[in-house]
Amino acid sequence: MIQTLPQGFQMRHPMMDDLKAVHTVITTSDLAYHGSADITLDDLRTDWLSPTFNMLKDAWLITGPAGQVVGYASTGQQEHARIYSEILVLPEYSHLGLQDYLLAQVEQWAQEQVPQARPDARVALSCFIAQGDEQSALSLQRHGFKEIRRSWNMEITMNEAPAAPEWPAGITVRTFRPGDERVVFDTDEEAFQDHWGHMPGNFERWMHWTVERENFDPTLWFLAYEGDQIAGVSLCAYRDELGWVDTLAVLRPWRRAGLGKALLQHSFGEFYRRGTRTVGLGVDAQNLTGATRLYERVGMHVVRVYINYEKELRAGVELSTQEIVS
Repeated sequence: MIQTLPQGFQMRHPMMDDLKAVHTVITTSDLAYHGSADITLDDLRTDWLSPTFNMLKDAWLITGPAGQVVGYASTGQQEHARIYSEILVLPEYSHLGLQDYLLAQVEQWAQEQVPQARPDARVALSCFIAQGDEQSALSLQRHGFKEIRRSWNMEITMNEAPAAPEWPAGITVRTFRPGDERVVFDTDEEAFQDHWGHMPGNFERWMHWTVERENFDPTLWFLAYEGDQIAGVSLCAYRDELGWVDTLAVLRPWRRAGLGKALLQHSFGEFYRRGTRTVGLGVDAQNLTGATRLYERVGMHVVRVYINYEKELRAGVELSTQEIVS
């Protein structure tokens, strides 16, 4: 593990002027390992402007001899117990050990979170990397990380109009209206309590990432009701030309009745009506509610794989969801 950077390389915190250069590092890595990009420039800008992110403390970049950005790392946390990170180095520089140097900064940041966590809480640092990024995997393993989970991006390409949804009896669906913010957030939170790794969300941060975004389209947010009770949601958006299901959530009383499938097909149908033929989403590969089986049944397939590595920083009570509790 390198203790100093190679000659001519420097590390510093990013500034907004670095946005495009860092985005290039991310998309170049995506293209190398997946064949397509997974994050837009607007996504990165939204991340940097998040109320819970401080780029002068929570992120680092490495520049090469010509001043070009060649590596990037960022961090975040939930309740100072679940700490997550991203570390990326341009493939042509991946043999120089820059990942180790960035990971050392991330670990130092993470250790500073430990005393701020609940005294009895387990504290762990996780990092998602692309399948096939062998240098990053070796770096994480050298630092004592172990693979614990995988997640998938799945897609469907529609050559013809998708099947019309079959709504369960008593269900009606409508699009988002101003004033729905809290009920949608609460529905998302309640449904995802049954998803591995879930921690309580932050309403301010959720608003920043959703309703307050410049490209927010309320006509792509679908809310399913039985009477005056919300039963589930499908919250969609565009990622450049790709249709994207950001959140598909069904509350427990309405599960296993076909509502998730109907919401998904309704979303596909709206994208198709707008001329969008490919729709994607992200999912935990070992999803506790069986979502991956639903996605496969409606014709979706895996297009990329991410591997989650984790390192325990302090033993204790696990605060995040690990299994569904009746």
